[in-house]
Amino acid sequence: MKFLPLKDQMSLLMRGVQEVVPENDFEKKLQKSLDTGIPLRIKLGVDPTAPDIHLGHTVVMRKLRQFQDLGHQVVLIVGDYTAMIGDPSGRNQTRPRLSHEQVMENAKEYQEQFFKIVKKEQTEVRHNGDWFSKMSFEKVTELAGSITIAQMLEREDFKNRYANKQPISLHEFLYPLMQGYDSIEIESDVEIGGTDQKFNVLRGRDLQLRENKELQVGLFMPILLGTDGKQKMSKSLGNYVGINESADVMYHKIYNIPDSLAESWFELLTDKPKNEIADLLKGDILAAKKALALDIVSQYHGEQAAEAAGEKEKSVHSGNIDWENPSSLPDDAVVKDVEDKDYTNLDILDLTEAFSSKGEARRMLANNGVKFNGKIITNANENLDRNMVKDRCLVQIGKRKFFLLNFQKPK
Repeated sequence: MKFLPLKDQMSLLMRGVQEVVPENDFEKKLQKSLDTGIPLRIKLGVDPTAPDIHLGHTVVMRKLRQFQDLGHQVVLIVGDYTAMIGDPSGRNQTRPRLSHEQVMENAKEYQEQFFKIVKKEQTEVRHNGDWFSKMSFEKVTELAGSITIAQMLEREDFKNRYANKQPISLHEFLYPLMQGYDSIEIESDVEIGGTDQKFNVLRGRDLQLRENKELQVGLFMPILLGTDGKQKMSKSLGNYVGINESADVMYHKIYNIPDSLAESWFELLTDKPKNEIADLLKGDILAAKKALALDIVSQYHGEQAAEAAGEKEKSVHSGNIDWENPSSLPDDAVVKDVEDKDYTNLDILDLTEAFSSKGEARRMLANNGVKFNGKIITNANENLDRNMVKDRCLVQIGKRKFFLLNFQKPK
C-alpha cells in the first residue's frame, strides 16, 4: 500500500492529540514507515472489566481507525490477565478482582462493539494471558526488579493513596509492568491511550530499552468529559452515551450536552474539518449541537435513523407527543402497568417514582412543570380527571421525562 506523505499523515493523526512522547520520534517512525513501506504496529491494550463501550472509549478507537485508513496495523491486546488485576490508574482503592471467565465473557461483547469502529481485517487480536500464563516466577521477579518503589510512588494515584494511608496491594505495582511487557511481546511502535495512561505507557519504553528493542512512542488522547460537562464519561456516574443505545436515546443525550462540550466533542468524535466546526460554533449553538448529534448517531445507526431521531427530539421539545400512540414516545420513556382505581394528581406523580419527596412533586406542579395527556396539571390534591384520562395516562415532567401509566383492572 502507498502511504500518504508525512505531512498529510501528521495532520490527520495529530488531530485531538494532547501529547506525544517523544514527539520527534513519532515523525521519525512515520518517515521510516514511508521509506521501508512497512506499516507501523499501533498498540491498544484494553481490560474488558465491563462489556459496554461508550463514546469516551471511542476517542482512542477512532484514532486507531485513522491509523488503519493510512495503512498501518492495529494490535489489540485483550488483557485477560491484566484485567484480573485491574488497572489502578486514577483509583483511590484496590479494584475487585475478576475471574478469567468473567473477563473472557466481557471481552467477547467488547470486541463486537470495538469492530463497529475499527477495521477487523486490519486488527491483530492478542491475549496477554498467552505470555503471562507461561511466565516463570524468575521472570516475574526480574520484571519487578526493573523499577523501584520510589518510582512507582511517583504516580499521582499511588502517591495520594500512600499519603492518605490507603492500602496499595503489591500486585497493583505489577500492573504497569505487565502493560509495558505487552509492548515487548507485540513489538509495538506506537501505543495509544488516554492521558491517564501515561505512566503505564512509558513503562513500555523502559522495558523495551532494557531488552534492546526499538522504543515505542506514546500517543495520548484527552479524557472525554461526560454529558454533565464536569467529570470523565463513566457508566457508573450516569453521564455516558453508549454506542449500543438506541438512536433516539443517543441523539437526545448528545443534543442536550452543555454548550461548552460541543467543540471538544466535534473534534474528538467526528471527522468534520476544523473550519466547518468553527463556523458551526460561531452560529446558533443549538443548530451546532443538532449537527453534532446527527453526525455521531449516523456513525452507529445510519443517516436515516439519525434524521428520524432528530425529528422525534424536535417533536418532544415542541410538545407534539401523541399520547394515544406509545410508539411516538422517546425510547427512554418509562411504561408501567398500574391498578385501575381512583387517584389524586399527586398519587399519579408518586407512581412515576420520579421525585424524591412529595414536596418536590408539589413544587413541580406549582411551577407548571407537569402535563397529563398534554394538559398542564397544577393542583396536587385534585382527583385525576378520568374523563380526560381513560385507559392510560401519559405523564410529562419537564421537557423530556415521560411515563406512560396503563390502568389495569384487577383480575
